Amino acid sequence: MAFALLFASSVFMACNGSSDTKDNSSDSAIVTHSDSVQHNSNATHAHAAISGTYTDTTVEGSASFDQMDGKVKMVLDLTIPSKANKSVAVHLHEHGDCGDMGKGAHGHWNPTNKQHGKWGSSSFHSGDIGNVKLDGQGKGSLTLETDLWSIGGDSTTNILNRAVIVHGGVDDYVSQPAGNAGDRIGCGVIQ
Repeated sequence: MAFALLFASSVFMACNGSSDTKDNSSDSAIVTHSDSVQHNSNATHAHAAISGTYTDTTVEGSASFDQMDGKVKMVLDLTIPSKANKSVAVHLHEHGDCGDMGKGAHGHWNPTNKQHGKWGSSSFHSGDIGNVKLDGQGKGSLTLETDLWSIGGDSTTNILNRAVIVHGGVDDYVSQPAGNAGDRIGCGVIQ
């Protein structure tokens, strides 16, 4: 053990003693680079695989969440052939539980106790994502970036272990507490 410590000390001293000014500046650049990598290593990723809650309705999709520089970017992709050329509402719900045809997710995620509404309006739930327009094949996508969410942050912003719920209808952005968006036809847990 003493030999290993002595050897490590000798190597460390030899490396430091043989470095010239040019090499020290390179080491500084590496340290600076490492610092920026550590800063960017705060970027985190989460994902939800979305599937149907009814056996007679095909729902496939995913929601990817990436956090960097204090914001979370969500990229949502859906395929619902039976809803071709229509819109469907998507929300984040309180619990990461897709059981009982999505009802295990409980209500909209609303850690700030606001009224339901359209994203970005004067009052809306943190989980009020909105409506997604589907094309002629039932495919649609939505990208959203916000500082209201975090991946692994405090309880008022953390989206982990919440559910992404796809509703069969559209959100009217007015009806309380959930926008009258219809049945929960799709669900995925954010992990």
